[in-house]
Amino acid sequence: MLPTLGLRTHIWNTGLRTLLLLAGFPVLLALIAWAVALLLAAGQAADFAEGLLLSRDLLPVTIPIALLVSALWFGIAWLANQRILDAISGARPVTRQAEPELWRMTEELAISRGMRMPRLAVIETPARNAFASGLTRDKGAVTVTRGLLDALTPREVRAVLAHELTHIRNGDARLGVVAAVFAGVISMAGEVMWRGVGRGGWRLLRRVPRGSGSSGKGRGGAMLLVLLALGVAALAWVLSLVLRLALSRNREYLADAGAVEMTADPDAMVGALRKLEGAQAGMEDLPGQVRALLLHDGANSLGPGWFATHPPIAARVAALVQHAGARDLPKAALVPVAGPPLSPPATPSDGAPHSPGSSPPASPWWRQPPTPPAPG
Repeated sequence: MLPTLGLRTHIWNTGLRTLLLLAGFPVLLALIAWAVALLLAAGQAADFAEGLLLSRDLLPVTIPIALLVSALWFGIAWLANQRILDAISGARPVTRQAEPELWRMTEELAISRGMRMPRLAVIETPARNAFASGLTRDKGAVTVTRGLLDALTPREVRAVLAHELTHIRNGDARLGVVAAVFAGVISMAGEVMWRGVGRGGWRLLRRVPRGSGSSGKGRGGAMLLVLLALGVAALAWVLSLVLRLALSRNREYLADAGAVEMTADPDAMVGALRKLEGAQAGMEDLPGQVRALLLHDGANSLGPGWFATHPPIAARVAALVQHAGARDLPKAALVPVAGPPLSPPATPSDGAPHSPGSSPPASPWWRQPPTPPAPG
């Protein structure tokens, strides 16, 4: 790892950690394939040593099967990912006419990085959250909640949008699907093995060959092979879960840094994160795979760090303060202050003059139409 001297080296180091974490999944897939081979060998080998050799010979069969199952699972996720997310989360796609200011900010940020305009969607919930989805840059989507739009200032909403666009730009949704598929295959294989041993363990032991040694020795070797297989499967499952969650936490740090790089406004990212604390009510019913995509998941950022999908808000803020020069404002400064909208209200239709001291429109800033061009 490079010494972390600023925002750029912080991004480089975080990206390197991501590559190292991803490299662990093929190793774990080979490990679960070996566990299956050990279980198969337990029903055929005469003793423990012979079972180990037989399991090695079975690897050219079990590893391709594991890869094939992973490929099929990934294909299904690739085709149906966005439809599944919309159905589960209740997200509703919006247009430029429905959310003009939200659309304008997203479009400006996307253009600044040479990205295609993502699909925008809104979830009608008071919870404050957002997530990015889409398995390619050309098919990216950004979803925000109504509660987030109501509670955050325009600068903070812009920072959140930059955070989610960074996820799309970095291919984080695709990485998340890959990690979830690997972890899912490993978990499924382990569960099948456990149920198979529980239901047919004694039948498996009765099929142990008895020609080369006593039946007691053969059955003892088979039992050791079964226990070793279950132990290897359990180890692979735990490590796959730890790797998937570590990858999720790592990408959040990287997206925070990318948002600051895109907006040059670290204070806005800090303010947005602080306003998310304790404001996820209504998102708890989402499945774990969806909650891992959220900007913040309070329930899954607590407890042991290895089993959290998101870093704690305090840790994310500390990283921005240290590497991006952000200021962690006191809570009193985070209370929204009423102010003028981003765009001025449209001219009244009755022709009455609009005075600077008149009250602002009742609709919030993100409902305001874009500013009309000045007459040339």
